[in-house]
Amino acid sequence: MRQVINYLLLALLLALVGPLRAAELGSREEAVAMVHKAVAMLADSGREKTIAEVNNPKGRFVDRDLYVVIHDMQGKVLANPVLPRMVGVDLSGVKDVDGKMFIKERLEMLKSASNGWIDFKWPSSVTRQIEMRSVYFERAGDLVITCGILKH
Repeated sequence: MRQVINYLLLALLLALVGPLRAAELGSREEAVAMVHKAVAMLADSGREKTIAEVNNPKGRFVDRDLYVVIHDMQGKVLANPVLPRMVGVDLSGVKDVDGKMFIKERLEMLKSASNGWIDFKWPSSVTRQIEMRSVYFERAGDLVITCGILKH
């Protein structure tokens, strides 16, 4: 039930954010670069400082519609600069509108790979409609560093 409420809160927040012009949307390359920047900070500055910086809504891990999210290998959110109330929430059972358990699927993928992309349907901050989202992720020890884009 809590996950459903969190999903609805996210959808409401995205509807309130308002549309962005397509030119303001981040690219696949920029999402990968942002994840690499977070992984590098993790190696250089450690877990605590990296999580704090990713949680900063005005920090270096937020750029237009791009933002880094960190969760652990069980699906518990440790950093989210856009939805700070999600920190501490286990999202492993969250489903998209088609019933795809995209966090659980991501965690399964990371058992045999160190990174990848996963697509799922999610409310768009651009159109306020359910659209395809593509998220790049990398495993860094027991953490998963992610950054997603709208598929356009």
